[in-house]
Amino acid sequence: MSHKHVVNDPQKLAVDSLVGLGRLNPALAIDTTHRIAHLRKVPRDRVAIVSGGGSGHEPAHAGFVGDGLLSAAVCGNVFASPNVGQIRQAIDHVSNDKGTLAVIMRYTGDFLLFGLAKEQQAVTQPDKPFRLTVVGDDVAVPRSQGRLVGRRGLAGTVLVYKLAAALAETGADIDEVHALAEYSATRVGTMGAGLEHCHVPGTGPAKAHLGPAEVELGMGIHNESGIAKISLPSSAELVEKMLAYIIDTTDKERAFLPYQHDGKDEVILLVNNLGGMSELELSSIANDTVKALEERQSKIAVKRIMVGTVMTSLNLPGFSITTLLLPRDGDKYSSSQILQFFDAPASAPGWRFTSQGEPGIPGTTSSSASSSALAIQGGSTPLAPTDAALFEKAVVSACEALVQAEPEITRFDTIAGDGDAGLTLKAGAEGILAMIRAGKLNPNDTIASVFEFANVVEEVMGGTSGALYSIWSNALAAGLARASASKATPAVWASALDHALSVLYNYTAARRPSRTLIDPLAAFTESFASSRGADFAAAVAEAEKACEETKDLVAQAGRAAYVDREGLQNAQVPDPGAFGVVTILKGIQAVS
Repeated sequence: MSHKHVVNDPQKLAVDSLVGLGRLNPALAIDTTHRIAHLRKVPRDRVAIVSGGGSGHEPAHAGFVGDGLLSAAVCGNVFASPNVGQIRQAIDHVSNDKGTLAVIMRYTGDFLLFGLAKEQQAVTQPDKPFRLTVVGDDVAVPRSQGRLVGRRGLAGTVLVYKLAAALAETGADIDEVHALAEYSATRVGTMGAGLEHCHVPGTGPAKAHLGPAEVELGMGIHNESGIAKISLPSSAELVEKMLAYIIDTTDKERAFLPYQHDGKDEVILLVNNLGGMSELELSSIANDTVKALEERQSKIAVKRIMVGTVMTSLNLPGFSITTLLLPRDGDKYSSSQILQFFDAPASAPGWRFTSQGEPGIPGTTSSSASSSALAIQGGSTPLAPTDAALFEKAVVSACEALVQAEPEITRFDTIAGDGDAGLTLKAGAEGILAMIRAGKLNPNDTIASVFEFANVVEEVMGGTSGALYSIWSNALAAGLARASASKATPAVWASALDHALSVLYNYTAARRPSRTLIDPLAAFTESFASSRGADFAAAVAEAEKACEETKDLVAQAGRAAYVDREGLQNAQVPDPGAFGVVTILKGIQAVS
């Protein structure tokens, strides 16, 4: 886990964060003494909705103060409940003629202190009605275990106070707003999963709690242990496991929500980032979740979806899934009413984009078939390899060597670049292997084969290295096509390689020595061409030497040109792209 944080003083981080939030949202006023964010202008004729709890769950709760959402949020220290004085002050900040509803997560400290504020309010200001809704949506806590303390509150709390706030905006009285909040709290279920615990600013480095290939189901948002540590499955498999805890009605310990599984259940879905999950992964998880709900035997229709960072656990690398089960006909509320409240306008930094409709079905666009094969067939005479079986074996060996070397190349590139070189090369190698397994390698024509390699590289390899390899492969095919020969002899390969390098030079300023893939590629090509293909081993040795020398070179091109030069040389790692070239050559050499 990351234990580094950018802060001034860990003890003042909660206040500094609130002040920054106030700069972002001019509608807010910040009470730094009591750590409260509240609306500057509180409508007198609307029920005020407040929330709060420990800091560290941002944007919850202060990030949801705004029109159509919270009127105020009170913040404790990191993972610590606010005190009763803070809570009472928040109530005073939102004083109005309709009353105030607090919607909080079920944690002992929050429950006790907000409850104390409620009782004090009843004595000191009986004319100012105050209601309290406590949300416990964590389905990981079984009934027997939570018999006394109840289930923990998680991201479902945000959905509850969004609905209550929307009803309050209509001018409804405090009892109506409280009733909707209480009802909604019984309809939300949340399950979380974490790849590691979070780290609290101001504390020392912590030991890892999970293995490199483990995920913890049911992890709490204050570093509480979950219910199971399992081997990390695919995203789709993990989502299925998590949903089982939310929607299963056969487990009496955790069957908290009245799903009927008759194909008519409908939900609002929230896929929440717990702090350290990339947006790239989160959107993929959201897709898996919608598919898992809607493609099951008894379909559960997703009527609305919200995806993003809603309630975090500082920097915890993980996510949670929340479903809010919509009412059925004859229930106290209708499905359309709940959806109307969810869709109601809201303006606050933490409220994510939501579409006022069901999740879209991604459209597909048709692409015209590639004409590359026709261009090759119509433009050149087939050039047979000297040994078709050996040619295929050499290509497979080179690709398999790249796949095996990916972790080491990635390690080098993490130090010398942006960390993607190993995966990029692996993608190209696996793409070519798949092409061969599919029978698309033309055993009788090296030109067509190399051109297909270029097509694969173009399709599956991204970034600078992908472009360079694609240009080089196309130029290599063109160089082979220039040969006035019937077989791809070593001399023909040497000439074609020389041509490919000269073409590549048109698109990169890198020349030996530059600490790039050009170093070993040029060293190999020049040596192989000078012997007219007679000494492959010597050419590979020259490439290895050039790669080794990149450890001491100052980078002139590529990502490494931007990193700390002294630190890079002290690390004594070869250029990852250069190492990839040598890996390919040695893979070929292993079977030649």
